[in-house]
Amino acid sequence: MNSKSIERWAPWILLVATIGLWEILCRAFGVSEFIFPSPSRIAEQLVEYRDVIAGHSWRTFWVTMAGFGIAIVVGVLLGFIVGSSRIAYAAVYPLMTAFNALPKAAFVPILVVWFGIGVGPAVLTAFLISFFPIMVNIATGLATLEPELEDVLRVLGAKRWDILMKVGLPRSLPYFFGSLKIAITLAFVGTTVSEMTASNEGIGYLLISAGSAMQMGLAFGGLVVVGAMAMIMYELFDYIERHTTGWAHRGSQNQ
Repeated sequence: MNSKSIERWAPWILLVATIGLWEILCRAFGVSEFIFPSPSRIAEQLVEYRDVIAGHSWRTFWVTMAGFGIAIVVGVLLGFIVGSSRIAYAAVYPLMTAFNALPKAAFVPILVVWFGIGVGPAVLTAFLISFFPIMVNIATGLATLEPELEDVLRVLGAKRWDILMKVGLPRSLPYFFGSLKIAITLAFVGTTVSEMTASNEGIGYLLISAGSAMQMGLAFGGLVVVGAMAMIMYELFDYIERHTTGWAHRGSQNQ
């Protein structure tokens, strides 16, 4: 098995080993399923409550995608503005950094007052928690354009707008896709947190309901589903990145 095959299968090998060790420890020490359910018990609960889980999962998924879509639009626009102007970078970037440091869960009660319990707070929480990485990476890609390259392009007659659109944005694509892979996982976190306190649907609501009913296998099953959805979206963006920005990655031509 060559190094590329090992690289491809390494995550799955680690996952299987972790699940196997988890199952062995739960059985060896007789851990109660009300405290820490084994993988086999979680799998049983996933099958037993598959219809309920599927309904809540779909709700969490489309709400997350809605918030994530807004985050992409706002993040790209803000990133373009911040990265294309030194004044905007100096003025906006520190404020956005301070805003990102605020715990987004603290916004949920405020959003409930403004929009009521339901979809609104969940979509906005997913947006608030995921737009910052997109903005930062787009701004970084534009702001770190080499001065020498800009000088050469200006000598050739290129204007600032031409440099940004024809050189800056393509150069920012690897940063952009990297930010998407981070932001999509954060978006699922935001949606789930909001659903735990301001919704009667979704995986977050399922976690609270299952926990209060002491169905820990079902609660862990909900966590597994959220993790699986986030991983699938991560892999999707990684696939798109490798096939659209292969020029930016060393050795990608040989993959």
